[in-house]
Amino acid sequence: MTTLHEFPTVPAFGHLPTPDGVDVVGIDLPVGRLTAYRVVPSGPSKGTVLVVPGYTGSKEDWRTFMPFLRDAGWTAVAISRRGQADAAAPDDAAEYTLDAEAADVVRVARLLDDGTPVHLVGHSLGGVIVRAAVLQEPSAFRDVVQFCSGPHGWPYRKAAELTILNDTGSNRALFDAQNPLWAGRPDDELPDDARMVRERFDATSVRSTIAGAHILEDHTDTSDELRATGVPVLVAHGEWDEAWPIPWQRAMAERTGAAYEVIPTSYHSPQIENPQGTVDVLDRYLSAH
Repeated sequence: MTTLHEFPTVPAFGHLPTPDGVDVVGIDLPVGRLTAYRVVPSGPSKGTVLVVPGYTGSKEDWRTFMPFLRDAGWTAVAISRRGQADAAAPDDAAEYTLDAEAADVVRVARLLDDGTPVHLVGHSLGGVIVRAAVLQEPSAFRDVVQFCSGPHGWPYRKAAELTILNDTGSNRALFDAQNPLWAGRPDDELPDDARMVRERFDATSVRSTIAGAHILEDHTDTSDELRATGVPVLVAHGEWDEAWPIPWQRAMAERTGAAYEVIPTSYHSPQIENPQGTVDVLDRYLSAH
């Protein structure tokens, strides 16, 4: 049985509406207050799922998907990581290490469902972080989903982005470089999704972005260590995932002894591009544990 922890309600981030039945809450940790979406099914809960977003993301990447998890019978919490959007953002760049991010995930997990183990999903860079969280404290998790995430990064992967970030000290400069069609345009000329992304770039700590880029360049592979924890693993990605080499993801599944699923008609964010296909995969796997 899932037991709900009392978290304070906080304002939504950005201009997009929050779907009905999705709560926006604050989760207080030593680093400060993280923000999160939370959903609770109307009937009995199958369990609690903790979702960790990726590199330049936040909980808002899961805004439209949370109702799918709820309607499938899951209690779910999707966090914004330290430094992302409206989450606590330390001033010291040294506070954005992989170990620190993983410790946040463990602490959040222990606050959910009376500290009993939860299901863990990490998207892209979030997959690297949740793997590190499982290595820190395997007993906190029932299973872990490496979602559109790989076994390791590669040198100079984010070299161009790091040059922009270090030269300008600005996430907005990175957004403009990645989105030249929308650079310099007023909010009312941007599509809703592009406007939300720019709002998030503006609010996110540039220290968080730089640290995330460096983690994505790290070539350390902890697949063997993850397998040794005994925590069940699912590796899942979009059919056309372009952000992480698909052969690497398949090989990671083999090395970790993981289940392996390809979500059709989707790229690097299947929860947005094929939400029904994504919830079918997650529900089937999580229900088995």
